[in-house]
Amino acid sequence: MDALETTTLPPERVDAYLRRIGAARPARPTEDALRELQMRHLTSVPFENLSIHLGEDIVLDESALVGKVVDRRRGGFCYELNGAFAALLRALGYEVELLQARVYGDDGRLGIPYDHLALRVRAEDGGGRAWLVDVGFGDHSTFPLDLDARDEQKDPAGVFRIAECSAPDAAGDLDVVRDGTACFRLERRPRVLADFTAGAWWHRTSPESHFTRGPLASLLTDGGRVTLSGRRLITTRDGAREERRLDDDAELLAAYRDHFGLRLDRPPVPLRPRP
Repeated sequence: MDALETTTLPPERVDAYLRRIGAARPARPTEDALRELQMRHLTSVPFENLSIHLGEDIVLDESALVGKVVDRRRGGFCYELNGAFAALLRALGYEVELLQARVYGDDGRLGIPYDHLALRVRAEDGGGRAWLVDVGFGDHSTFPLDLDARDEQKDPAGVFRIAECSAPDAAGDLDVVRDGTACFRLERRPRVLADFTAGAWWHRTSPESHFTRGPLASLLTDGGRVTLSGRRLITTRDGAREERRLDDDAELLAAYRDHFGLRLDRPPVPLRPRP
């Protein structure tokens, strides 16, 4: 699929997707509507890697990705969430391009190529202004970020800045910085969904991938975030943090259902338990 091609998502699937995230169909593809759609997505569809630990395949196909989010009422990681969201935005009239990024690790080193999938989106009323839209990075900006701005951008999740890369081998790339720490390095060249196949495969199979080390689900909430990492349920609200361990399987499954809307018939089994 060409990066600017209109999605094949039919109107009834668009309506079902909008119901999934609790959003009304915008009258026009405006910047204000884009902000609302991203926020609704982040508070409705969890970032999760459970397919890896449930032995499920991950298919980077528009129909399969939308079906997982809408019909199965699941979430996913970046390739899935931003891949599905791109289909919705295109169907609503936005101009959408897929961009590849490499994520900075805790040690400051960059991850693999195609480490992350993000979206560059232009709205009807934006005069060509490009927005960084991302519903698949876990804990990230609540609203789209202006890709053309180089000053600080305040967001409920922190203070962000888009910076030109100074590294000799990264000419033209952009660093996305949050509260002074670089999150990921973004290429400006548009990509297609199939380009991310190898990155998705690595992340769901490699012992070096943090996604294979244990089940994770996380969702933005009013005033905070709820995360289930392995059997640790972590909730934050207005800066206060609480953590509770769920050793009982029934309690664990109830937490997936009640906090994330994920109805599982069995607990995910860690592919590679953390030491």
